[in-house]
Amino acid sequence: MRATLMYGAGDVRVENVPDSVIKQPTDALVRITSSCICGSDLWPYASMKPEEGPARMGHEFIGLVEDTGSEVTTVKRGDLVVAPFAISDNTCAFCREGLHTSCAHPQANFWDGEPQEGGQAEAVRVPLADGTLVKLPVAADSALIPSLLTLSDVFGTGYHAAVVGGVNERTRVTVIGDGAVGLMAVLSAKRLGAEQIILMGRHTARTDLGREFGATDVVSARGDEGIEIARELTGGDGTHVVLECVGNMPAYEQAVGVVRPGGVISRVGVPQYEDAPVGFGSLFRHNIRLAGGPAPVRAYIEELMPDILNGTIEPGKVFDATTDLDGTPAGYQEMADRKSLKVLVNP
Repeated sequence: MRATLMYGAGDVRVENVPDSVIKQPTDALVRITSSCICGSDLWPYASMKPEEGPARMGHEFIGLVEDTGSEVTTVKRGDLVVAPFAISDNTCAFCREGLHTSCAHPQANFWDGEPQEGGQAEAVRVPLADGTLVKLPVAADSALIPSLLTLSDVFGTGYHAAVVGGVNERTRVTVIGDGAVGLMAVLSAKRLGAEQIILMGRHTARTDLGREFGATDVVSARGDEGIEIARELTGGDGTHVVLECVGNMPAYEQAVGVVRPGGVISRVGVPQYEDAPVGFGSLFRHNIRLAGGPAPVRAYIEELMPDILNGTIEPGKVFDATTDLDGTPAGYQEMADRKSLKVLVNP
């Protein structure tokens, strides 16, 4: 079968690889019908060393079940399913608490940690299929597929940021980053009733979509200037919740600058740093809390799916380009060059 591999920074190829096959009785074999490129894929695309590759790519997909192991009971051949970006059993103590990204099962993993599998491919072996896969009540050619695909990562990630940040109808929110996750954080904050949502981003097409999703204000400036403008929009106090959806140090520093005393910084952008200001002068002095982490999107799929199915929301609007598997390398470059927001891949 054919799959996407990254050999190093800027070097993505589609090649023939051994077919995915059932290996464990808890596995399912899924033929992928829709996948995509994630903003987090751009970090290795910018920095991966050749000796670290080649690596199978892709952690967001929808597909049809082709076969199942003998112990799989919740899905069967022909079912259309969506897979979160983390593999989990959905039964351990952490999963029952809604923290599927900390699943205690020995086979639990992130797709990026499965060296022989990936979502940007024609097929994939899904470990712990009963816990990981969620059946979709639509056909593979449904117009809702792009929106349902966001349940595998970006929508659930933006929603996680808002939930653990404590967003509600009494909070003012700042979202840092106008990528797909940032826009989903805007949509999520709106869904949870935030009265003011400030989107900090510089790309007009994206921030316009952010306004459509619920942003009340847009700040295009960065650094001290952006912080000052955002604080002015809140009467000088800053916002109760900051949803940091980028992952680099300037974004974190921006979050520290716009959060109000007693507020929360909720990070879901994959941090590209280990050391960051958290001491007396930055967080401690004003009782600012730091939250976030890898989103347990499996915990949110059943909650968010009905709003997609009934047309209340359309998170699939973050996809502004579509390609086949052969076009995946070009899709990486388009996203890296900020010419595309998020690329949908139909193998």
